[in-house]
Amino acid sequence: MAITKTNFIHFTRCPRYASLAELKKERLEADISYKEYKQAELQENLSEIIGSMYEINEETGEETDLVDKVNRQLEAMMDYYKLVEKEAGRISEKTFGGKSIFAEKTKDQECFDFSMHGIKYKCYVDIYNENAQGINIIEVKATTSKKYKELMAGHKKCDKYSIWEKINNINYLKGELSHYDLESEMPLKDYEKHKHKFFDRYRLGQYVYDLAIQRYIIEHEYKSTHTEEKLKNFHYYLGVLNADYIFDGTYDNGNPVYNVDVNGNELITFFDMTQITEEYQKFVDADRERLEYYLNDLDASPYPLGEYCGFKKQSGCKFFNPICGKRIPVKNSSLSYIHNGFGFVDESGERRKGLELINEGYLQMLDVPETWITKKAHLIQRNCLEFDRVYVDKEKIYNGLKQLKYPIYHLDFETMPCPVPRFRGEWPYIQSPFEFSLHIEREPGICDKEKDNIVFLAKTHQDEREEMIKLMLEYMNPDEGTLFAQNVAFEKARIKEMAKIFPEYRVPLMKLYDRGFDLLWLVNTNSKMYMDLGYDEERAKTFNFYDKRLSGSFSIKKTLPVFSDLKYDNLVVKNGTEAIVEYANYEKMSKEEYALKYQALLIYCQQDTWAMVEILNALRELVKDLSKNGENVVMFT
Repeated sequence: MAITKTNFIHFTRCPRYASLAELKKERLEADISYKEYKQAELQENLSEIIGSMYEINEETGEETDLVDKVNRQLEAMMDYYKLVEKEAGRISEKTFGGKSIFAEKTKDQECFDFSMHGIKYKCYVDIYNENAQGINIIEVKATTSKKYKELMAGHKKCDKYSIWEKINNINYLKGELSHYDLESEMPLKDYEKHKHKFFDRYRLGQYVYDLAIQRYIIEHEYKSTHTEEKLKNFHYYLGVLNADYIFDGTYDNGNPVYNVDVNGNELITFFDMTQITEEYQKFVDADRERLEYYLNDLDASPYPLGEYCGFKKQSGCKFFNPICGKRIPVKNSSLSYIHNGFGFVDESGERRKGLELINEGYLQMLDVPETWITKKAHLIQRNCLEFDRVYVDKEKIYNGLKQLKYPIYHLDFETMPCPVPRFRGEWPYIQSPFEFSLHIEREPGICDKEKDNIVFLAKTHQDEREEMIKLMLEYMNPDEGTLFAQNVAFEKARIKEMAKIFPEYRVPLMKLYDRGFDLLWLVNTNSKMYMDLGYDEERAKTFNFYDKRLSGSFSIKKTLPVFSDLKYDNLVVKNGTEAIVEYANYEKMSKEEYALKYQALLIYCQQDTWAMVEILNALRELVKDLSKNGENVVMFT
């Protein structure tokens, strides 16, 4: 079996994991083949891609049919991940010079291992580059540079600067460059504060920790053979997708060719983590000691939940939903209070939040002592649940509805969050639209599900975006009406991106952009809009509607059953994740399967916009009896 870096990461989550994995001690010294290693690592390496597709089931709080769905996602996105690895290998040779050994190039990928206390530790290196200056170990991740480049600081009332300096496609921490006058740009304490974030293995430091484990295994192999003097020439890098890269649309036999873009950016960029991974070694060694203790102890007794569980994260512990977190109620748990990241303060001034509440036995929403509840929204949620009431601010909904201009364009995009750009003008992980549904409501409540619906769905994986834009503009008048969606910011962002990529359509697209209105402004709220309408700040910030069935969420999958009998369970494609998978698998389908799934995608997207039509009609019905002298805020059974 051997302890791979993936095993190392998981087995050090908590004392319980190793026991739940049913390990046999005699397997801990067994070897593992390259094929077995890659299979074990694959899902971890794809987590960033899958994470952009992942949807939590609103009824159960977890992914439905998880095993089958994750496997289908892996299958759908596999080619894109391999392309990331291939491009990283190509660009590494271009950036570092010398010779690179990587998975796409050879099966003889560089491997390191050592044994300690009866346990074998083993890792394969994504890219092993050797040049005149030494050895470069490069870990490739299908994430982007964005989260690292956003670490910026500056002196008070001055410009902010990145903590990184990019030189020949390699990003170096400015504090590690001997010639760099770091303090002229930012206070040293702010720089160190940002750098320290890389030592949080469950957040920003996730991939750095991964690389640090590799370094630990590599160094211990050399130490075990008494050749550690060679280690002084080793350097450690993360290779990630360059968030600034713009694809120029060059193809060779239908395949994209990722040239350097017009701004000199490569598709893959590298971050020097040599110094950080060196500082990490003491922490990795401490984790290795804990891992050995856990493996020898194999204690499966319950353990407090924490950030190591990866609650609601694609990279979370596989035992959380079925075992450790099973006692968290599916509906109206103590975690269902809206906007409650800071938790509650008890009588002694101690703050309790998140999974800490679960650990302390506050499982249900009503388990939280009422004396801890200080926010109006939380009191409303609690009263709706405890007394089986529905909260409605009729006046706010009524006045919100008055802001709508007709015709209303109910719009929904389905998008492909591909790690590598597929079409001209795109960048890594752009949400590239491949389908839209449009229901046009020309007068209040006057909209037919079939006759007033237009759906566009790409027939191939070729670039059909301009055809999509033309069809949108054929039916949507940029000079009148309302662009309407649930989470309209998503639709607006896609329109803005298309306006940038296709400047010839910029004017009409941006006019549509400016006409955006969110369904959630009527059900939840929009504090700015309602304050502009004359409401005081507290009322403007308070949601307009709440029913215990929402369980702290205003997603369309939660609001729809409250306002309509419309269901997704009977559809072939039931959610956005499945839509992405079916579209991504076009070229792997038979002619018959393609016809079936194409029609299923049309029906699913149409349902999304029709759901908005039904909810909007239900809201109109809810406030139709409002009179000037009537009750503005209503609690009713």
